[in-house]
Amino acid sequence: MPDLPKRQLGRTGLRVTTLGYGAMELRGAPRRNVSDAEAERILNAALDAGINYIDTSIDYGVAEERIGNYISHRRSEYYLASKCGCAVGGSIEDGARLPHVFTRENVVAGVEQSLRRMKTDYLDLVQFHASPSRATLEQDGGLEALLDLQRQGMVRFIGISGTVPHLQEQIEMGVFDVFQIPYSAMQREHEHLISEASGTGAGIVVRGGVARGGPANEAGEAWDKWQRAEIDDLLGDMSRMEFLLRFTISHPDLDTTIVGTASPEHLGDNVEALLKGPLPSDVYEEAQRRLAAAGLAPSS
Repeated sequence: MPDLPKRQLGRTGLRVTTLGYGAMELRGAPRRNVSDAEAERILNAALDAGINYIDTSIDYGVAEERIGNYISHRRSEYYLASKCGCAVGGSIEDGARLPHVFTRENVVAGVEQSLRRMKTDYLDLVQFHASPSRATLEQDGGLEALLDLQRQGMVRFIGISGTVPHLQEQIEMGVFDVFQIPYSAMQREHEHLISEASGTGAGIVVRGGVARGGPANEAGEAWDKWQRAEIDDLLGDMSRMEFLLRFTISHPDLDTTIVGTASPEHLGDNVEALLKGPLPSDVYEEAQRRLAAAGLAPSS
């Protein structure tokens, strides 16, 4: 297989594949009934395909243990990113998110737990989960705790999974090496903030870059937006999923987009789409115009 395209993750200097793997799909029952064998297969398939960026979280149930069990022996082949502020020792059940706690004690306990679970002595990136405000990060000691872990070498770079309304102030803090931000053709409200964050020298990781498959599945809010924008005639021989992924990587300030799947076939489709590169400029511009006309314009 040809080498996957790579971009530098901001000032970290890490050369990451433009397609990363998101491990949320591996969280297990009851939300996703993915067996251990399936988890082992997809994780190794992602590395075999050349993907070198894996994103996970304490919140993703057994995902971290599965990474530790099935690919820790290949640790030199990938950059590993996780989250902090999550409830230590817990997981998401029945779709209910456990409360996030951004105290020094919980941040340290979470990172130490992630290291044990994933059988590694360092994490390339740890991101604050759930977009906490600047006040929360500073008053509860979480930010200083993560900086301490970075100084100790347990964490190489620090980041935040940010969204409005707090993303602007998170950028202005000037401490984060990486921002993980939701963005796709169907979710453009952070489009300008992605560029602003990148302009500070931070790396940009996009999540939700294929709109959770809504347009392809012809279901849900993303499908409703897709129909409103009337984009199908721009696809040519592209599938909707290919179009969405290529639209996402067309953003000039994106460094990588994380896409999760438990299916090797879907992974292969994503890799093939990535190798075709960003959308042709005329298609990209027309898609942006139609999306804006349908009310899917970036926030000003």
